[in-house]
Amino acid sequence: MTKKIMEASHAIAEAVKMAKPAVIAAYPITPQTHIVEKLSEFVADGETEAEYIRVESEFGAISACLGASATGVRSYTATCSQGLALMNEVLFIVSGMRLPVCMTVVNRALSAPINIWNDQQDSISARDVGWIQMYAETSQECYDLTLMQFKISEDHRVLTPSMVCLDGFTLSHVYEPVDIPSQKKVDEFLPDYVPYHAILDPEQPLTLGPIGFPSEYMELRKSQVDAIENSIKVIEQVYKEFNESFPVQIKDSRPEEYLHVEEYRMEGADIVLIAMGSVCGTIKVVVDKLREKGEKVGLLKLITYRPFPRETIKKALKGIKKVAVLEKAVSPGGDGPMYCEISSIFYDEKEKPGLRNFIIGLGGRDVTFDRIRKIYSMTKGDKGEKQEWVF
Repeated sequence: MTKKIMEASHAIAEAVKMAKPAVIAAYPITPQTHIVEKLSEFVADGETEAEYIRVESEFGAISACLGASATGVRSYTATCSQGLALMNEVLFIVSGMRLPVCMTVVNRALSAPINIWNDQQDSISARDVGWIQMYAETSQECYDLTLMQFKISEDHRVLTPSMVCLDGFTLSHVYEPVDIPSQKKVDEFLPDYVPYHAILDPEQPLTLGPIGFPSEYMELRKSQVDAIENSIKVIEQVYKEFNESFPVQIKDSRPEEYLHVEEYRMEGADIVLIAMGSVCGTIKVVVDKLREKGEKVGLLKLITYRPFPRETIKKALKGIKKVAVLEKAVSPGGDGPMYCEISSIFYDEKEKPGLRNFIIGLGGRDVTFDRIRKIYSMTKGDKGEKQEWVF
């Protein structure tokens, strides 16, 4: 292991380099640019043999990855916000063709008004495109999850694209210590990609993504849904392999072991806060302070969001009296996206926690210790509405 101080964007670029993709499609958009910028340096310096394609748009970036993956090679791109929205049409095509394209999404608010700062509306809006989604809290998690996403997506039992999501600026541009394993160790964990079904070759003509008539379309969509649901077990297996291959070196840089969720000080808790991403670091500090005062509070951090780990979450929340779901995204006209999914877990349960929804941090609004304490106090005292916006 080599310990380096680097920003999260560069940690991702290091992981991508060590994953040895054959094609990297790059288009700059703030705050994602540092990832593809660093990768361009690796290519220019001969540190990776990837074909670096400078495309004309984000639509072009994901299309280039689609084409590359269809020829049977490992491909990668990164984007955020309006760029991810521009990719939307092709995101469905990539997942429908079961191509294991890997992407980083540096979460940023969507326009209008124009905003370059962080929330998670972009990737949450893409939750139904058929891609696996994982969310990172720290620079180390950014590196780790990037390596793991290639192994997960390319597994022949999965063959589903994936995106690792991280908060723009509040994580992407933050410098932290990161443990970088040797290339030999990475190669042992992540061997060369061996394509299973999608290999475009002039010598062996093949049609990919043909028309799906009503007589077959539903069956094909069902097989896609089954694949992403079944990936739950494969993700667990890859997490386990990673835990064994790369034990924790830097304290608090990542969970003691990767699971779909991280349970933080959940023992004996009556109230649990649920969140994803870098805000969990802030919540952990508040939880520690509240625990010192005798408050029975914990944090449930979601790492895997698609597929949604229902049973894991249900088990973790068993016996909890009150739950506050904190999210950096909204569904205008409805409840918060994550809140709806947490609620659905307990639909048929006789004993269920009291659930509350808190909208936080939109457009880069600071989520301070005081705001987390306010959320805890409101949850404990049953104050306010079912959904509260904490400004």
